[in-house]
Amino acid sequence: MSDIRIATAEDQVLLDKEAKYCSYGDTVHYIDPPRIFSRCEGSYVWDTEDQAYLDLQMWYSAVNFGYANPRLNNALKQQIDTLPQIASQYLHKGKIELSEMIAVDAKNKFGLDGRVHFNVGGSQSIEDSLKVVRNASNGKSLMFAFEGGYHGRTLGASSITSSFRYRRRYGHFGERANFIPFPYHFRGPKGMSKEEYGSHCVQQFARLFETEYNGVWDPKTNQCEYAAFYVEPIQGTGGYVIPPMNFYSELKHVLDQHGILMVCDEIQMGFWRTGKLWSIEHFDVKPDVIVFGKALTNGLNPLGGIWAREELINPKIFPPGSTHSTFASNPLGTAVGLEMFKMTSEVDYGAMVMAKGKYFLAGLQELQKRFPIIGDVDGLGLALRCEICTADGFTPDKATLDYMVEEGMKGDMVVDGQKLGLILDVGGYYKNVITLAPSLEISYPEIDLGLKLLEQLLVRATKR
Repeated sequence: MSDIRIATAEDQVLLDKEAKYCSYGDTVHYIDPPRIFSRCEGSYVWDTEDQAYLDLQMWYSAVNFGYANPRLNNALKQQIDTLPQIASQYLHKGKIELSEMIAVDAKNKFGLDGRVHFNVGGSQSIEDSLKVVRNASNGKSLMFAFEGGYHGRTLGASSITSSFRYRRRYGHFGERANFIPFPYHFRGPKGMSKEEYGSHCVQQFARLFETEYNGVWDPKTNQCEYAAFYVEPIQGTGGYVIPPMNFYSELKHVLDQHGILMVCDEIQMGFWRTGKLWSIEHFDVKPDVIVFGKALTNGLNPLGGIWAREELINPKIFPPGSTHSTFASNPLGTAVGLEMFKMTSEVDYGAMVMAKGKYFLAGLQELQKRFPIIGDVDGLGLALRCEICTADGFTPDKATLDYMVEEGMKGDMVVDGQKLGLILDVGGYYKNVITLAPSLEISYPEIDLGLKLLEQLLVRATKR
């Protein structure tokens, strides 16, 4: 185990400038000193000392298809040489064809007509979805959302995100949320199967509509005070918590009974992360709105958007000018998005992701058998979780995971004679969950390498 790493003289000059000139409002320094990176390719990034790190979080699942993916990069380069810029008030081929791909796919899967609306990223697209929802519900600003849910840090998005710390200093700007327990089975009541716990959570939610005195429902007018339920089908920042397969169909039944829209936030789990284009596809329900971002452009362009049912977003009910961004539906982003759809349609991408995910999960389960501090592992496709606990296998242990993250970033582990670092992401209600989102293009040898590096970190953690 190495000592604390010291920044090079060149890096220290840059870090001193960063400390003086950069806002810390959009920066979190999880390690000291912070790393400065110089290049990336595939599943790896390299720092300024040319030390390689295997990345198992891929920019919070924005780079699903690997760093510097040649095919997607070339689509961007080609667009730069043809139509790199055009005001969003004008049309271009990429916007129309990408909208068609998403809308036709939704029609085929859900049997619903709908339209696509673009913006410049996930949080901004959540804001657009809130406009669609409020417009369709005659201005209702109350929403349901989940404990552990994360939808962004703009004012509206933070209001429906369950972490008070994101809005503590800013108050509320219109939206307010009633946060409902998510079926987090590992930390749920004992004595219930996963499916039983899912049904139990739905039943507890349904109680809100039993009488007017439960606070959300007027039985005389058959109206709910809440407009929509914002869901991450698989919780992201909450720790890649995967609900039981019966949960959303039962929840959607309650929502439909009371005229409440289901808005699926697919920003982190969309674009094949779970082995489906949208993670909600695993649960046999028809969403009313889908919000997407991140991996649409493999992180090459900040393009996001929403798909919404025709009744919610047609031009008569959601007319021109309802939202606007100068860079929405920009041709660089839509070109990469189109190429991503073409690339993933040429092979059975879902089967590939599910097979790799099953292999990776099996490796995590083997580590769980050997290390008592791993309390829970789970996964769907290549969205995987590994919960770090104390020796009892249940009590959350944030400190140990923080130690493992720092050790991984030292870049001093050795596998088969190669010195490597390991980039991990931290999530979960108690910040004790390794949320694994490797490149969907990761090879089986790279999965084996990642498991060996995790093993070394677990050994260090148990021996410290």
